[in-house]
Amino acid sequence: MTFRLLCCLLALGAAAPAQAKMFEAESFTLGNGLEVVVLPNHRAPIATQMVWYMVGAADEHPGKTGIAHFLEHLMFRGTKETPPGAFSRIVADNGGRENAFTTADYTAYFQNVAADRLPLVMKLEAERMTGLVLTDEVVLPERQVIIEERHMRIDNNPAALLEEQVDAALYLNQGYHHPVIGWESEMRGLTTADALAHYRTWYAPDNAVLVLAGDITVEQARALAEKYYGPIPSRPVPPHVVLAEPPKVAATRLTMKSSRVAETSWTRSYLAPSYLAGDYRYAYALEVLAEVLGGGATSRLYKTLVVDDGICLSAGAFYDPQARGLTGFGFHASPKRDVPLADFEAKLEAVVKTALTDGVTADEVARAKTRMIAQAIYARDSLSGPARIVGAALAEGRTLDDVQAWPDRIGAVTVEDVNEAARLVIHDDQSVTGILLPQPTS
Repeated sequence: MTFRLLCCLLALGAAAPAQAKMFEAESFTLGNGLEVVVLPNHRAPIATQMVWYMVGAADEHPGKTGIAHFLEHLMFRGTKETPPGAFSRIVADNGGRENAFTTADYTAYFQNVAADRLPLVMKLEAERMTGLVLTDEVVLPERQVIIEERHMRIDNNPAALLEEQVDAALYLNQGYHHPVIGWESEMRGLTTADALAHYRTWYAPDNAVLVLAGDITVEQARALAEKYYGPIPSRPVPPHVVLAEPPKVAATRLTMKSSRVAETSWTRSYLAPSYLAGDYRYAYALEVLAEVLGGGATSRLYKTLVVDDGICLSAGAFYDPQARGLTGFGFHASPKRDVPLADFEAKLEAVVKTALTDGVTADEVARAKTRMIAQAIYARDSLSGPARIVGAALAEGRTLDDVQAWPDRIGAVTVEDVNEAARLVIHDDQSVTGILLPQPTS
C-alpha cells in the first residue's frame, strides 16, 4: 500500500460514526510534553508501539549529513541497563518484531508484540530515550555499517543514484537537498561526539510522539505511559529551521547511463506546496490532480501513453504532501526501447499541456476522489497503518484533527481548485528532468 493510501486510513474514521469506532483515536499529553495517541483495535491480542522523534535529515548541521540515520542505528547499541544487541534479542524472544526508520523530517522506532508484552517494550523504549551509552568501540564499527548500507542501497542502484541527484537539483536550499543516508564523504567523518550531540539535542519527550495501537484501552495506555515515560524530564529543543527555496530560473536535465538497467526510466519534478509549506491550501487539490493525471490505468497519462499509443511500459504521476517544507510533484514513465526519447517526451508534454490549457473535468475530479476514498477502505484493517499515519502527521507538525479531516478536505476540492493547482505548479522552465538510460555492455 502506498503511504498516501495509508494516510486515508485513519481519516476514514471521520467519515461516518460506524467507521470512527474502529479507531477511536484519542490523545493526551504527559506533564513532560510527550504527546500520546491511542488507537484501540481489539480484533487480535496484538499491540504496536511507535515513538516518533521530530527530527530527521533536514535538521542536520552542514557537514554532518547522515547523522540522524546514524543515530537511528546507534539507538540499538545499548544503554546502562540493556547491553548492545539485547534490545532486539529481547523483543524477538518475546515473539515481537521491531525496527526503525529515518526520513528528512522525523525518526521513528516501533515494536509489534503480543498485547501483554507491551509494558516490556515500553520500558525498553523509554530507557533508551535518555539512557543511550555510546563509545568509540560501539560507534566506529557501526559507522562502517551505514557506509556499507549506502553502498548497497544507493551506490549499487543506478535509479537511487539518479534520484539523489534529482533531489539535489530540485531542492537548492532546503534540507531535502541532501540524502537521508548522507553523503559518503561526510559519513566517514561522523564521530561519537556528533552522535551524542544529536541525541542530546533532539531526543526528549517534548520532542516526541508516542503512538499505541491495537488491543489496548485509553486508560491502560495512560497508566503505562505515565509509568514508563512520565518520569523522563522535559528538555528545551531548538526550533526546526525550514530554509526558503530561491526562485527557480532554469530547467535542469540530468541524464545517466548504466549497464545495470534494462529499460529507460524518466521523471520530471516540480517544486510544490505541501500540507505545511508554500501555498498549502492547494495540497489537497494537488493530490486529486496526481490521481487524475497519473493515478492508475484510467488516468490520462497511462491511458494515452500505455494503452492508446502503446509507447510506454508504465506512466503515472507522483505527489507527497507530507513534508515540513516544499515537496515534489511530477510525472514518471518508462518508454519502450524502440521509441525515440524526443517522441515520447512530446507525447507526454502534450497530455500535460492539454490538462493545463483545457483543464481537467468535473467528472474526472469526482471519479478520482471516489477512487481515493475507496482504495483507502481496503487498507483500514491494518493494525500498524493508522499508527504510522498519525505518528508521521504529528511528527511533522500537523494535528490529529488534520488527519481525521482528510475525507472532508478531499471532498471539498473542486474542479477549479485542481486546475488552479496545476497552473500553480507545472512550469517546465522550472522543472528537473531525470533520465536513466540502458547502456550496452558491448
